[in-house]
Amino acid sequence: MRICLVYDCLFPHTVGGAERWYRNLGERLASEGHQVTYLTLRQWERGADPGVVGVDVRAVGPRMSLYASPGRRRVLPPLVFGAGVLWHLVRHGRRYDAVHTASFPYFSLLAATAARPLGSYRLVVDWHEVWTRAYWREYLGRLGGAIGWLVQLACVRSPQQAFCFSRLHEARLRDAGLRGELTRLSGEYVGPLQVSPTVATEPLVVFAGRHIPEKRVPAILPALHEARRVLPQLRASILGDGPDRAKVLQLRGDLGLVDVAEVPGFVSAEAVRDALARALCLLLPSRREGYGLIVVEAASHGTPSIVVAGPDNAAVELVEDGENGFVAPSAAPADLAAAILRVHASAAQLRESTAAWFSRNAHRLSMEASLEVVLGAYEPDPSARS
Repeated sequence: MRICLVYDCLFPHTVGGAERWYRNLGERLASEGHQVTYLTLRQWERGADPGVVGVDVRAVGPRMSLYASPGRRRVLPPLVFGAGVLWHLVRHGRRYDAVHTASFPYFSLLAATAARPLGSYRLVVDWHEVWTRAYWREYLGRLGGAIGWLVQLACVRSPQQAFCFSRLHEARLRDAGLRGELTRLSGEYVGPLQVSPTVATEPLVVFAGRHIPEKRVPAILPALHEARRVLPQLRASILGDGPDRAKVLQLRGDLGLVDVAEVPGFVSAEAVRDALARALCLLLPSRREGYGLIVVEAASHGTPSIVVAGPDNAAVELVEDGENGFVAPSAAPADLAAAILRVHASAAQLRESTAAWFSRNAHRLSMEASLEVVLGAYEPDPSARS
């Protein structure tokens, strides 16, 4: 089949859960013999190979700064990307059996919807997140939030085959009046389906991800400081980068944790896996997660996770409290520190139960399981073809 993937970012030029999903999906589809085109904004040096094996990567917009301080998306890049997607699909839409796009950043989805009558392709949409009206207002203010909410609503009600990755966002899509079939996919994990060989663990908490406000990365340092009152050998490895990195470094110095908390920035995938394998636990204090793939990746090493309860955090769906980690009631230092100490108190037993949890759920949580469903959605609709 001829498949067009649409997302304005490309891993590893930009790092995030959705970026990894589309990169892995593109390479997996290409390995199956499908013709795959990936539309994105250019994030690599002009003339360089974007580096996706077997996939025709096409930049439909220039290199642009996607984020404005403090970590919020700028409005112009989604508009430019949407225009680029529209122009490409108006000219080439009939080439494709399916156009598979992220819902966010919305204007690309609206473009794919507008060009669909010319191309007659199946429109497949991933909804990693559905924001509430209140969150839109918090994110963009009263006027901007109202506009954002209405744009999202228009996208939800565009005819589509929709996928989501959590019960939280499945419910929100249905409540918003989704037009089209909705399927919840359970898997984004790419890796061995057997638990990695056990290595000697260390009194180490690990975070891996973007340093943006929603991730609440600075909360790790006060929690580390608090937990070290009981467990003085505890250390932290805070991987990744982003607009909150300066705040993390400042807190590390203020709390006297320079020698016990490393903040190396983005590191290789191998370095992330090594850190997770050695860690006492993954600490993910996010207030908002659309899925939480890193929880599954930690469990593949038998490493439990700590996540935080919250109305926008779908990562809690991946943690069975006391089996493969703990759900802290808040990101307050005392609550996170208490969760860390609970992990340490039952470390051997918890690693064993985490490994068992992964073994039971590995296939369900794998990209292979999702791919079986996704390929079915790509099948051309005979009534839409002339």
